[in-house]
Amino acid sequence: MAEMELIHDKLSLNELEDFEIEQGLNFPESYRDFLLKYNGGYVNPNVFYISSEEGESAINIFYGIGNMYNNLEKKLDLFDDLIDIGFIPIASDSGGNQICLGVNEKYFEQVYFWNHEQETDELMESMHYLGENINKFLNSLYESE
Repeated sequence: MAEMELIHDKLSLNELEDFEIEQGLNFPESYRDFLLKYNGGYVNPNVFYISSEEGESAINIFYGIGNMYNNLEKKLDLFDDLIDIGFIPIASDSGGNQICLGVNEKYFEQVYFWNHEQETDELMESMHYLGENINKFLNSLYESE
C-alpha cells in the first residue's frame, strides 16, 4: 500500500467545498477523501505501469489545494485542455506528464496518464487508463527494480 508524505497544510471540508464551487467542479468522493486526508504530497512507492508501448513512470508529486508551489488551482489553469475533455490533473511524473482524474460523467473517478509529448488534435489519443479510482491507482503503485 502506498504511503503519503504530508508536506502541505491540512485542508478543511469548507476549503474543499469552496474550491469545488470556485472551479465549477464536483470531485469524486474517493478524491475528496484523499484531499482531506493528505492534500497532495509525495507518495512511496511511486512507480506505475502505463502500457506496453509507454512502459512505466514514477509520480513526482500529487497536487494540493492552498498556498503551495504544486497548487491544483495553478495546474487547472495550465492544463485547461484536459478539463475540456473531462479531466483534471492531480499529479505529475518526472517528465512533466500528468496523472489525471475523470470529472465528467463518461470518465468520472477514473485515473488516466496523459503524455504531453503525444499530444494530438484528439487529446484522448494521448491518454492511458490507469485505474477505476484514486484508491485503486494508489494500491497499484510499486517500487522500481
